Amino acid sequence: MTSSSASPVFSALAPYGWDDAWADEFAPYDTEGLLPGRVVRVDRGQCDVVTPAGTVRADTEFVVPRDPMKVVCTGDWVAVDPDGSDPRYVRTLLPRRTAFVRSTSSKRSEGQILAANVDHAIVAVSLAVEVDLGRIERFLALAWESGAQPLVVLTKADLVPDAVTRAHLVQDVELSAPGVTVLTVSAVEGDGLDVLVGLVSGGTSVLLGQSGAGKSTLANALLGSDVMEVQAARDVDGKGRHTTTTRNLLALPDGGVLIDTPGLRGVGLWDAESGVGQVFSEIEELAERCRFHDCAHDAEPGCAVRGAVESGELSHRRLESYRKLMRENQWIVAKTDARVRAELRREWKRKGAAGRAAMELKRRR
Repeated sequence: MTSSSASPVFSALAPYGWDDAWADEFAPYDTEGLLPGRVVRVDRGQCDVVTPAGTVRADTEFVVPRDPMKVVCTGDWVAVDPDGSDPRYVRTLLPRRTAFVRSTSSKRSEGQILAANVDHAIVAVSLAVEVDLGRIERFLALAWESGAQPLVVLTKADLVPDAVTRAHLVQDVELSAPGVTVLTVSAVEGDGLDVLVGLVSGGTSVLLGQSGAGKSTLANALLGSDVMEVQAARDVDGKGRHTTTTRNLLALPDGGVLIDTPGLRGVGLWDAESGVGQVFSEIEELAERCRFHDCAHDAEPGCAVRGAVESGELSHRRLESYRKLMRENQWIVAKTDARVRAELRREWKRKGAAGRAAMELKRRR
């Protein structure tokens, strides 16, 4: 298969992100007569794949692995059976460049892939209700861990007409999202959309957020048409019904592609220690100045992190959010890593012994 931009394959798939590197990855399967394509939707063991021959329906039976991280996902590049095959199957996945993963809500130690081969992770946050900074930090940790570049979009800016209030909200989010662009957008009035279009016009973007965050309205604004169904959010809490029920990949008119996702009630971390560290980069930098390299930033002497909280340089809320996400991530990792479980047990025993010693000393006094 030629990787020339003049080839039929390139012309058909370029709007969906096809490039020379993907052509090279697919080359071995081209000799087998298979077709390249990108998964635009997955539904109950089948998926829709855009190929040079158009969008086709294919069965995922041949790529149902034991590892849940290797199931077919929206955004995947795949090799599918050629025209005339009945039934038609996805034969293999091309190696992913990035993957947005969260932990499942079940008690099993599994992750769930929400989108694959993503360049930009857009976290949509409604300004119509109280902004949950902790949830934003959680989304950003997963976004950084995925390998994508996060972007926070504060939607429904028209519902906060006071410029001073809006500026304070933006500042709070910016302080919780170091290294991340924060945009205010009104999809209804069109404010801020030109900047957002410019940022996502290259590559693949995934749209994330709670139900009622205005994702479908934002997606329609980017697509230039009412492709996604929109329903009104409740005034009491800003939550809407899940207008998007599956993850869909759509080509944007100004370039790039968008993966819209259903509203996410739960966003559990999945082995995202480096992502958490990126979100709380100022705490990680402060920790390097602590007296002890394994400082827990709790009661240790010479803790630079607690010192920053006491001086007002670091907010107590940020430290507590950091602690919460690190504990959660450690617990998730421990479910599948025996070494980490052993380290946690040793830490719990050490803290328990220290607590008992402190209580005994108190009684003696």
